[in-house]
Amino acid sequence: MVFNAKKRLILSAGMATGLAALLEGCSSTPTAPVPESGTAPSSPPQPAARPAPGGLATAPSDPHMPPPAPREFRAAWVSTVANIDWPSRSNLSTARQQAEALAILDRAKALNLNAIVLQVRPSADAIYPSELEPWSEFLTGQQGRAPAQPWDPLQFWIEQAHARGLELHAWFNPYRARHATAKTPLAANHIGRKQPEVIKSYGRYLWMDPGEAAASQHTLNVVLDVVRRYDIDGVHIDDYFYPYPIDTPNAAGPEGVALDGGVGGARQELEFPDQPSWQRYLLEGGTLDRPHWRRQNVNSLIEAMYMGIRKEKSWVRFGISPFGIGRPDRRPAGIIGFSQYDKLYADAELWLQNGWLDYLAPQLYWPVAQAPQAFDVLLDYWLAQNTRARHVWPGLYTSRIDNSLKSFAPEEIVKQIGVTRSRGGVRGHLHFSIAPLMENRKGITDQLKTQAYQTAALTPATPWLGADAPAAPQASTRRDSNGVALKLSAGAGKPVAHYAIWSRYGNEWRFAVAPASRPVLLLADDAAGGAAQVVVVSAVDRLGNESERINVYTRS
Repeated sequence: MVFNAKKRLILSAGMATGLAALLEGCSSTPTAPVPESGTAPSSPPQPAARPAPGGLATAPSDPHMPPPAPREFRAAWVSTVANIDWPSRSNLSTARQQAEALAILDRAKALNLNAIVLQVRPSADAIYPSELEPWSEFLTGQQGRAPAQPWDPLQFWIEQAHARGLELHAWFNPYRARHATAKTPLAANHIGRKQPEVIKSYGRYLWMDPGEAAASQHTLNVVLDVVRRYDIDGVHIDDYFYPYPIDTPNAAGPEGVALDGGVGGARQELEFPDQPSWQRYLLEGGTLDRPHWRRQNVNSLIEAMYMGIRKEKSWVRFGISPFGIGRPDRRPAGIIGFSQYDKLYADAELWLQNGWLDYLAPQLYWPVAQAPQAFDVLLDYWLAQNTRARHVWPGLYTSRIDNSLKSFAPEEIVKQIGVTRSRGGVRGHLHFSIAPLMENRKGITDQLKTQAYQTAALTPATPWLGADAPAAPQASTRRDSNGVALKLSAGAGKPVAHYAIWSRYGNEWRFAVAPASRPVLLLADDAAGGAAQVVVVSAVDRLGNESERINVYTRS
């Protein structure tokens, strides 16, 4: 995750639209939508919808049959560490923090995103009330100090995101114990005070030793506590496993990775100080060498986290966003750069192979044209590793749209979205971070709205967690002077998260998503298309499974 100088160094490597269809199951050719398996109505197959300008689809030959729902995971990371995204600075009033959160959520909704990945644990601390870890200083100004006005920021984010039809994924840093920008002392209930033997100093950071079972168990307890207590849609962890290596003596800090993806001259790296846990492992009869032992430590936490989440709440998805370049022995020809496998001891390929995650968000923070770390080649690499058909939703370095010499043009991000849509196994992406979208840097927000996100989209289904569709919704409609008023309610059976709504104006089908918590809406008349002539709706559960579609309104 790019939230400090390390990422600015790693990912500085230099830098059309060609947008493809957003429909689940589309081929690499952006033409006609293909119905999702198990969701097509029982009537005979219909001719494909004709693509219309702006990415919408006009009506197929049967005017009562809308095209399939657009499917794409569209998310933005919201960093709390160092006050990168939220809150804008520590110790703001509750009202100001809430206003900033609402502005982010409103922007996400207006841009047709459908998920927020919120950092809830920056450095073994919390932005929510916890009995396991202290309040974060990035929230209150001092680690361990509760907000002056008692409130639960995470609960607020969840409620407000869901009210807007957005998913909320809780993002945890698994091992970092203190960030370089921290200013206040460790609180009494911080793991660095309660269990100092599992904490190591590495450069300007404190780090939990992955070789210490107590450290990994603590992280697991923290994650599962949030899963139990909060109505989150996903658990998300970033790329910080063992720390990024630093030079010795400590001159570069833990961000010492070359601008070209990790290719550079000879370096003398400071060894991570895990000698006590390593020696204990050997004395207990361990037979792995040190690199494989370190990878096993990380693998054990990943597997335990995935299984623990499944046991607590089967619908909560688990996502990981590793560094974007794969193992050196498997890379495509011409790809070079930093090895997370050898330096962070992160075996992301194994996690995919074993199905220990629901989505992988590799941080592909290089431009398409940069051959040694080419975005499209790296994306294809991760797709080739995805033998269990999990979701692969790459992370985009949208924050690289800045005023530096290595800045991306907004068109680079739009181009990368086009690349993801040309690969049938992708159907999603995440922006790091929300800041450039809030600032509309160099017009990126405008370009995304007009060229990439013209309409809403449902998140892709996750059938390995459950594929049973909900019952079709019940609906009542009435025509008034402003449009068609629509009131929806869930059918019997499993809970509903969203309603998918198609309305036909003239020869154009329009698509919208409404949260189940706000099932009353108005399909307004407009000057260009007049009144809605047909309205079709379906119910969608938290795993993206869609009910039978029903026609609820036909203008006489």
